[in-house]
Amino acid sequence: MASFKLRLRLASLALTLPLAALACGSDDEPGGSGGTAGSGGTGGNGGTAGTAGTAGTGGTGGWAPEVSWPHLECDPLVPDYCGYPFPSNVYTVAGDTPTGRQVQIRGRALPTSFQGPQLSGAPWDKSDGFSTGVAAMTYIPNATTAGLPTSATIAASLDPGCPSVLIDAETGERIPHWVDLDQSNPPPDAHKSLMIRPAVRLKDNARYIAAFRNVQTTSGAATPSPAFQALRDGTSSNEPSVAERRGLYADIFERLESAGVSREDLVIAWDYTTASRENNTAWMLKLRDESLAEAAPSYTITQVDENWDPDIAYRIQGTFEVPLYVDDPAPGSKLIFDEDGAPIRNAATPTHSVEFQLLIPESARTTPAKLVQYGHGLLGSRTQIEAGHFRTFMNQYGYAFFSVNLAGMERIDENYIQSILGSGEIHRLDTMFYRLHQGFLNNLMAMRMMKDSFSADATYGQYLDPTERYYYGISQGGISGGVYMALTTDVQRGALGVMGQSYNLLLNRSVDFIPFYAVMRVTYPDSRDQQRVLSLLQMLWDRVEPNGYTPYIQSNTLPGTPSHQVLMRAALGDHQVTTLGAAIMARAVGAQRLETGVGDVWGLPAASNIASGSSYIEYDFGLPSDPLCNRPMSLCEDPHGKLRSLEEARQQLDLFLRTGETRNFCTNGECKFHHLSGCTAADEGKNLCQD
Repeated sequence: MASFKLRLRLASLALTLPLAALACGSDDEPGGSGGTAGSGGTGGNGGTAGTAGTAGTGGTGGWAPEVSWPHLECDPLVPDYCGYPFPSNVYTVAGDTPTGRQVQIRGRALPTSFQGPQLSGAPWDKSDGFSTGVAAMTYIPNATTAGLPTSATIAASLDPGCPSVLIDAETGERIPHWVDLDQSNPPPDAHKSLMIRPAVRLKDNARYIAAFRNVQTTSGAATPSPAFQALRDGTSSNEPSVAERRGLYADIFERLESAGVSREDLVIAWDYTTASRENNTAWMLKLRDESLAEAAPSYTITQVDENWDPDIAYRIQGTFEVPLYVDDPAPGSKLIFDEDGAPIRNAATPTHSVEFQLLIPESARTTPAKLVQYGHGLLGSRTQIEAGHFRTFMNQYGYAFFSVNLAGMERIDENYIQSILGSGEIHRLDTMFYRLHQGFLNNLMAMRMMKDSFSADATYGQYLDPTERYYYGISQGGISGGVYMALTTDVQRGALGVMGQSYNLLLNRSVDFIPFYAVMRVTYPDSRDQQRVLSLLQMLWDRVEPNGYTPYIQSNTLPGTPSHQVLMRAALGDHQVTTLGAAIMARAVGAQRLETGVGDVWGLPAASNIASGSSYIEYDFGLPSDPLCNRPMSLCEDPHGKLRSLEEARQQLDLFLRTGETRNFCTNGECKFHHLSGCTAADEGKNLCQD
């Protein structure tokens, strides 16, 4: 039997071949045959761990077949810190995968906590490339941000002389970005990583080249490491990996020079390959397709409350049966895989009971209510649908909200996540992402249950209209909604409130992460380790995070999945989810931005009205501009929870869900609510990027 990885590769080829006569390539163009893994070399300080093999003819990125990478434990391009630059193809080997690569990170290339446990690279061995949503990171001692683009000057990253460079290796296209010099909150140590943050979601299964040139330090112009200087200038070196990379760097320098970047000015340059779409979505698609092919889930009503609230006719709680693909539904569970590496159902416990809650409004007594599945907030629960502004919205506009907990990021997961971060054994966090697969399946099956089973209930089905089905998620529910809306076959339109991607970007800029970050700072005192931990986790998170799914919500949809439309709304100055991540999500979806009179957004020109399709809207609550560093906005009052309660926003939500149209309901078309800022004199002129 062909392995699951081989089947993914063949599926990728089958999808691409019919398009060969129509286009030069696609985001999912497969790599060529991966060549052979080299003989195992010896580790040593910056030494090689064996040759990783060559890229096959016609491989990912279309580079020459003689290009190959050594497989390293530490890369001498950055002698001051093992593991940088990252991500990098030197942490991969040839593999029978859609990209032709397989991640393999070993030894000191894995972050080491102060407790010093040996980490396992096994969770990352399942990946055929790196995340499209992480920063390209390196370390240059005493580097400054002089001349580097910021999150407010993204366009400058496309200037010919920009000191930071990120290009698509195949096309030579410059990738818009900004650079963070790590100042993550709380104040970091002196080892500040330089991080190229893509302002757009990168392509799957693609090769990228990152570089810095003319970087200024506190003592003058930065100089390259001896290993990189030998590669750049063609001089001799006793470092084994230099000789192994001469051909590779001839290719890298040629591609950079074709993009207008002279090798003489370079301080460092490297390349990496992003994971394939199949890598990120295949497990979840298998769970979805197998489960939805069965009869609609059965349910049991466990409690009904009448006269609970004037706006709510019935508060209903119950359980329903969902196929089980993990060894145990509790935190710490793992997906079960067959011998080919495909997730399979739990043979001993084929189903498990999932709790749900449903609120049917009073207005449903006269007109059946439209179904809305709600996605709850960070480490929250389904009971959040009981909020007062939701209850009045349901009754006024005729919606019935229902919700289930998102297993993997619900309330009971918090202590488990913190305990692993504190232990330093971050490889064990793969269980969080395994459990999230089950959590998303639970949510998909909840809508199928409401649509096909509960709507036929002898007592309460008459109050529901199963032909109108929508999704509405806020905060974590808006983020996870990017996954749900790419996967659902039962919902056409959904609303994502105060959302963003990827978590690798969001966490440092969120006040919600401060307690977790406090644990991480103790466990990993070196801030470079902290950033690598977040990047490594993002590689696993992409399988259940919008970064792996949002490009496929509206177009180029996943197999067996219809096109969807989403309404995305952000609050400027949000303390919990930065609008930088919201804009990246909007660009990934291919959304249009609605003009609200609050300013421009790079890469998202505004329209006065959006008749159909996905849309992105910003509301201004009068806060100062976001910090130009990777720290959270924390001035004034957090607008994160204010947008959802505005009547203008409620009207906009109702219209979009019913019709697909996005309209501006703000007075004079200006969505500015500065009276809600809560700013004080102490907030004025404060610089959050100063220690």
